[in-house]
Amino acid sequence: MDCRVKVWDLNQESVINTYNVHSMAVSCVSCSPTDQSLFLSCAQDGRLLLWDRRKPKPASRLDVVSPSCSVTAVVWHQTSTIAYGDELGRVTVTDFQAAGHTQTMNTHTRRVSELAFSSHSSPLLASVSDDCTVAVVNTELREIYRDSRHQDFVRGVCWVPGGSDVLTTAGWDHQVLHHNVQETRT
Repeated sequence: MDCRVKVWDLNQESVINTYNVHSMAVSCVSCSPTDQSLFLSCAQDGRLLLWDRRKPKPASRLDVVSPSCSVTAVVWHQTSTIAYGDELGRVTVTDFQAAGHTQTMNTHTRRVSELAFSSHSSPLLASVSDDCTVAVVNTELREIYRDSRHQDFVRGVCWVPGGSDVLTTAGWDHQVLHHNVQETRT
C-alpha cells in the first residue's frame, strides 16, 4: 500500500492528481455528489480528511469523535451531511451546514466496513460490519432494521436506486443478501 489518494479522469483514463498525505493505508474515499472538487478520505493513520482540489493545500483534517480510533468508512449524502464509521463499531453523522452538528451511535460491536445512504427524502443510513451484521438507522439515528444472517465479515452494502426500501449486502461468507426494511419503517 502506498498510502496515496489518486484522482482519475475516467474519460481519459489518466491520473489528474496524486496526493501523499496519509501515512498509513487508505480505508475509504467518498466523493461529494454535488461538487466534483470535493471528496473525503480516511486511513489507518486515524485521520479523516476533507479535500478541496481547488485549493493550494487541498486537504483539511476533520475532527472525529475519538482521534485515537481509526475511521474505517465514510460516505457523503446529497446534502451537506457525511457519515463515518470507526474500528469500534460506532457510526457518526455530521452536518457541515448545521455548524458541525454531530451525532454518534454505538451501532456495531466491531469495525464498520461500509456505509450507504438511501435516496429517500428522509434518508436512511445502512452500515455493515465485521460483527457480521447490517444495521439501518433513520435521520434521528434510531435503529429501524438489523440483520445477522451473514456468517462472516460483511463488506459491501448498496441501496436499490430510486428511493427503494431494499438494500443488498455482500459478505466474506460468499453470500449476497437482499434486505427489505419497509416492514420496519415508521
